[in-house]
Amino acid sequence: MDNPYLPKAYEILDIQKETEIDYTFKVAFEGDLIGGQFMEISIPGVGEAPISICGFDERSLEMTIRKVGRLTDRVFDLRPGDKLFMRGPYGNGFDVNLFRGKDIAFIAGGTGLAPVRKTIDYFVRNSEETENLEILVGFKSPNDRLFIDDIERWKNTVNTTVTVDKGDETWDGETGLVTTKIDRLDLSNVKDKVAVVVGPPVMMKFTTLELIKKGFKEDNIWVSFERKMSCGIGKCGHCKIDETYVCLEGPVFNYTKAKELID
Repeated sequence: MDNPYLPKAYEILDIQKETEIDYTFKVAFEGDLIGGQFMEISIPGVGEAPISICGFDERSLEMTIRKVGRLTDRVFDLRPGDKLFMRGPYGNGFDVNLFRGKDIAFIAGGTGLAPVRKTIDYFVRNSEETENLEILVGFKSPNDRLFIDDIERWKNTVNTTVTVDKGDETWDGETGLVTTKIDRLDLSNVKDKVAVVVGPPVMMKFTTLELIKKGFKEDNIWVSFERKMSCGIGKCGHCKIDETYVCLEGPVFNYTKAKELID
């Protein structure tokens, strides 16, 4: 029997700088993936951490990694051609079948754009599969923006709003929290409109409350949890909230379930 905790070495194909502390790693990988799932990445003798999958094709996957500690410091020392240890994928992602044919609003804050990026890109490229598609993204500052080229491409075909909490002399776009931009969405069909909200817990809390206030149905809202998912297979209990293992049932949840998951 294979050891489920045993990672395998995969070649790094490319590394793309997003911000000073966020880099997107493209890694050789073949297997079934769903946007919103995560991998456990590791360096032997250093550590292991869960990282969201932000993109994939038939022969590779992409993960945007933030340099925040001992493990990620070492990951940032790697170069294309080096090997990164991984196991997975894990978790419940964004099933595009749940959103086909619907009026969809994707709302993301900061690094929360990473786990939902692939799903957004799918519907931008297949716009005939949605009734209407809108994107609302917020970052702390202009220098914290991720996937700038993707966002510019989305703007060409989809109603896309990008806002920053605080601008500077280089920024001529929107400023203010994501929650203050909800009115930029088309709310004419709000009772049937689906929202996907991903970001820091505080951002998701107040965004979902604002959406409900605007008339969104609770069961039409989907969120993705950020948790320390150590094992990924429901054994260690690090991600457990009450009786729910986020690594197994999530990290993607319908809001009707997510609102009950309180630490």
